[in-house]
Amino acid sequence: MSKTNTGKGHADALVIFGVTGDLARKMIFPALYAMVKRGVLTVPVIGVASSPWTISKLHKQVIDSLKQAGKIDDQPALNRLLELLSYVSGDYNDPNTFQALKQILGKSRRPAHYLAIPPALFSTVIKGLAASGLAHGARVIVEKPFGRDLASARELNRIALSAFPEAAIFRIDHYLGKEAIMNILYFRFANSFLEPIWNRNYVKSVQITLGESFGVKGRGAFYESAGCLRDVVQNHLFQIVALLAMEPPAFQGFGAVQNEKAKVFQAMRPLRPDDIVRGQYSGYKKEAGVAKNSKVETFCAARLHIDSWRWQGVPWYLRAGKYLATTAAEVVIELKPPPQMLFDDAISAHGRSNYLRFRLSPNSAIALAARVKRPGKEFVGEQQELFLLDEQHGAETPYERLLSDAMTGDAALFTREDAVEAAWSVVEGVLDTHSPLHTYQPGSWGPKQANTLIAADGHWYDPIL
Repeated sequence: MSKTNTGKGHADALVIFGVTGDLARKMIFPALYAMVKRGVLTVPVIGVASSPWTISKLHKQVIDSLKQAGKIDDQPALNRLLELLSYVSGDYNDPNTFQALKQILGKSRRPAHYLAIPPALFSTVIKGLAASGLAHGARVIVEKPFGRDLASARELNRIALSAFPEAAIFRIDHYLGKEAIMNILYFRFANSFLEPIWNRNYVKSVQITLGESFGVKGRGAFYESAGCLRDVVQNHLFQIVALLAMEPPAFQGFGAVQNEKAKVFQAMRPLRPDDIVRGQYSGYKKEAGVAKNSKVETFCAARLHIDSWRWQGVPWYLRAGKYLATTAAEVVIELKPPPQMLFDDAISAHGRSNYLRFRLSPNSAIALAARVKRPGKEFVGEQQELFLLDEQHGAETPYERLLSDAMTGDAALFTREDAVEAAWSVVEGVLDTHSPLHTYQPGSWGPKQANTLIAADGHWYDPIL
């Protein structure tokens, strides 16, 4: 599939707001280093933050970040990255900060402004860029979350569009940069055998699980403002649903892909309280930054329906959470059983018919479960998987891929305004009208009530590692 470039040409500078923060240290600096090694980052990189740092301290932060990631294996590339760096210290509310940035940018006419900052500061920085003239001809890369409900998403989009055209706004969801996620799109539309069965006539249900075997890792204050439904389900899992459920694009181009993804969100039936099971792991209230009487969910399971011709009547089950049994992400598309049971054991002992399984993490794999006959006179079989392990050695990291694409103006892996708002519309009715909060034990697969949610269609498929 050919790529569709938006904007005019390659960005001639990269500005990183929030360059002294955790996101820059953990993800962005290793991505920039990899981009320099590949020869795709050759333009100035200007860091902006309120911290009164010197350029020497920023250099040290970069080196410490790469050492922690174990990635310093090309000293000339590291030297080139450090040479590209500049730093502006200042308050985002102060026009002088943007004037100082403008002076360092000099003759740059197509900068890419990356907002690696808390969401509360998005509007402030975008308005500052517009007022200083730094939005003209530029791009803006906005780190998620894109609002915390439909109203705030609409307001953020309004402010962003007042300064930048939609084609120059790149909304990052790092999950879309994962190789395994992109492989869903490729596998679906590059293989003709799937299309005849990829619909309500043959698919019984779809499950998506995103588990993490750890807690909030000191980010309790953030999680108190977000929760699992906002932080994972509404964006990461919905994006996977869109790739699985979308119609074939009408033409070759990622603009067509985004059109079809937006239609999926628009066809999603709004969630109701009885479509949601919320859980909180035992001990969460003892985490730093967490309210003693917190009602924030660290686990969320949802039953979703897509009211389209292809998917009418097919339930989609999503679950995600902290402190679950393992760290893994998988998709299981369960097929309906044969219309006539010629053999008594045509369905496995676990009550499962054939299925297709996508493992998304910790590694990438695709498996197709099919029944085969055991040796002997009896017509007795067993379900086995045709398993393809897709190791991606040397693949680009999500942030490396997404930043590279934003610099070149390729919007393929970014989220569009209408899709963001349509996704928020689906969860709007359950953000504040909560279902009960159930406690679950760390190391489990969440509260037992999640099993009741799926009981009419079987049971959860726990990831196999």
